Amino acid sequence: MIKQQIQELAKNIFNEVVANRRHLHSHPELSFHEVETSAFVAKKLEDLGLTYIRMADNGLVALIKGEKPSDAVVALRADMDALPIAEANDVPYRSKNTGVMHACGHDVHTSSLLGSAKILADLKSHFGGTIKLIFQPAEERLPGGASIMIKEGVLENPKPAAVLGQHVMPLIDAGKVGFRSGKYMASTDELYVTVKGKGGHAAQPQQNIDPVIITAHILTALQQVVSRFSDPKSPCVLSFGKVIANGATNVIPNEVYLEGTFRAMDEKWREEAHTKMKKMAEGIAESMGGSCDFNIMKGYPFLVNEPKLTAATRGHAEDYLGKENVLDLDIWMAAEDFAYYSQVADSCFYRLGTRNESRGITSSVHTPTFDIDETALETSIGLMAYLAIKQLGN
Repeated sequence: MIKQQIQELAKNIFNEVVANRRHLHSHPELSFHEVETSAFVAKKLEDLGLTYIRMADNGLVALIKGEKPSDAVVALRADMDALPIAEANDVPYRSKNTGVMHACGHDVHTSSLLGSAKILADLKSHFGGTIKLIFQPAEERLPGGASIMIKEGVLENPKPAAVLGQHVMPLIDAGKVGFRSGKYMASTDELYVTVKGKGGHAAQPQQNIDPVIITAHILTALQQVVSRFSDPKSPCVLSFGKVIANGATNVIPNEVYLEGTFRAMDEKWREEAHTKMKKMAEGIAESMGGSCDFNIMKGYPFLVNEPKLTAATRGHAEDYLGKENVLDLDIWMAAEDFAYYSQVADSCFYRLGTRNESRGITSSVHTPTFDIDETALETSIGLMAYLAIKQLGN
């Protein structure tokens, strides 16, 4: 059976995939700068006898065509960029690039897709249809590499009936995966706000227009966007993580600077909320004698897993891994630019367990101590290959 063949191949190339992952982990590159990473992937594709095209500068797209007759097409996606984080792990494969780290597991995603590609290339006489491999840059930085690749035609010629992607999950044990049907991850927008007043001596407030007090009112009032205007059945988050007044104990500054994030699971409400936040903040500032520049950098849309595709994919995962190793996921208010694919094509984005408490591998993504139990790589490469072949109808 094809499942046993894939499982055997996954075991056979496991050490190679680990080596690839460690190389990528040691040589991380930031979003839109994945030059060496792209070259590494290109060489591995060439070694498999696969041709590729470039998109979004550092992105790569290759096709594996099964030898049996079929017009079916499925796409598999991996992201390649790293984060501006200084690694704290004391491991032989720690980052060699100061201040840059694969702290979100994109080294895992890239090495896994290369491993799946090797399996699929070996088995192409056993299936029909085309598998499109998408190695995507710049997931971590707006506007997101996915949006650029889509604009450049990554979902055309040939057009996939489905797009599958995976992401590491340190909350789930290695050997297990997680799925959620329907809305899964949030949209994300960056908020940059400047509240302007008239500074002066703190002992003479009557001569000033205090932007600190105006900001306090704005911050409190804006939470009504979530608590009173948003549908409580649709998750929504508004948080401000940076507030800079830069005055002193006896100095009222001229302005206060804010940065925050807004996240939602509904595109219509998202647009309405943008208008409400801006109007509310500007109105409060004006009513108190100041002004407010409220700028919104629109980010990724919300991510939705197409229900029929997700149900089928989950079923194939249960067949490959065993039902006990396939878990239900809750809504996740983080964001992912895979959402762009999900907005224009039937998509399924699932989670790969990487946790191992007995070895102390428990750190969250986007932290200096993030790492994985590398046994997850065998699960990853075999499962993705199996899902691709099953999705093609073989």
